[in-house]
Amino acid sequence: MTLDAAERSSFLATAVDSVRRAGQLQREAFGGTFRIDKKGTIDLVTEVDVAVERMIRALIAERHPTHAVLGEELGGPATPAAAIWMCDPIDGTTNFAHGLPVFCSSIALEVDGVLEVGAVYDPMRDELFTASRGGGAFLNGARLTVSRAATLIDALLVTGFPYSMQQKLEEMVTLFARFLSESRAVRRLGSAALDLCYVAAGRFDGFWEEGLNAWDIAAGVLLVQEAGGRVTDLSGNPLDLRRGRILATNGLLHDEMARLIAGHRTP
Repeated sequence: MTLDAAERSSFLATAVDSVRRAGQLQREAFGGTFRIDKKGTIDLVTEVDVAVERMIRALIAERHPTHAVLGEELGGPATPAAAIWMCDPIDGTTNFAHGLPVFCSSIALEVDGVLEVGAVYDPMRDELFTASRGGGAFLNGARLTVSRAATLIDALLVTGFPYSMQQKLEEMVTLFARFLSESRAVRRLGSAALDLCYVAAGRFDGFWEEGLNAWDIAAGVLLVQEAGGRVTDLSGNPLDLRRGRILATNGLLHDEMARLIAGHRTP
């Protein structure tokens, strides 16, 4: 399926409406009382996550009934689909559940395996990040460009740890320490979608993480690419969204970060 500019614009409008409506639900619930359950030992889900995803699915079904949805809380289609929306209703659920105002809603449309549009909305800062393939990346309507940091010692990096981090804890902490010693500083925000948006905006110079899902990173990947950055897997090979091992940088730091990662992780 080949999209024209009008179709991308229509799909981007759906993405924007989805995350803005998600943000309204998040703001209304934030800091209040809501149900919190566990999907794993440290992996949380709230009733707000589920309510937001149901809202997004209903909106897409109304506007684009032939499209499929892959969401964190309610799963994906039973059969492959040419057009599939990847949504994370609350990226940063642990932060949200603890009253920490660092979270967002993220959604992207993939058509025939190609990311076409994406949107990420941070309701606590009223920051809307958007991108369309070939059309650039934007924050509240202003065009985004990645940073120009050319050396790690001048770079501010960001990472995250998967919920299964106990299985490779020593390796991950060792790599974290190496980047900490080689860079200006390393942060951990707890939202991969925002991490990628901040790389696109030049706030961070590089991001690496593994154990992610397609809905965590799809919109952010497109944002980084459209802002002039580079995205690969952790080895520097083409990214597979479904494997969730990602390295995203301003491009200038990419090879150096990939080499450092290669020396500190198992296959």
